[in-house]
Amino acid sequence: MDIPGDPLLALTERRLGWLESRQRVLAQNIANADTPGYQPRDLRSFAQLLSPRGGGVTLARTQAGHIGPSGGANAARADHAVTERTPDGNAVSLDQQAVRMAETDTAHALAINLYRRYAAMYRTALGRA
Repeated sequence: MDIPGDPLLALTERRLGWLESRQRVLAQNIANADTPGYQPRDLRSFAQLLSPRGGGVTLARTQAGHIGPSGGANAARADHAVTERTPDGNAVSLDQQAVRMAETDTAHALAINLYRRYAAMYRTALGRA
């Protein structure tokens, strides 16, 4: 359902995009759990992304020749919460990644549910239930 100018739906869509990006990064971490020297990555929190200093505003490309920002707001960065490493230098903790995947999945289900309920409310208000 596309309701132009609705800030709640726009925020929910942005949250869903962030959650999808995070799920992709976490899956990459798990896939590289046996890669020597691999350092896990994660995205900045969604709250940081929305804060004025957290990168919520992106650079504008006013002309086609301008170079765009690298990576964008959802660029993966090194995970600074790493506490242990294997002898080959790999720092991926499968337990920690599984917990993060579960948190992301739960947050995704919540965001989808909110989006559906809000869209249903619009349909009801418009008499299209």
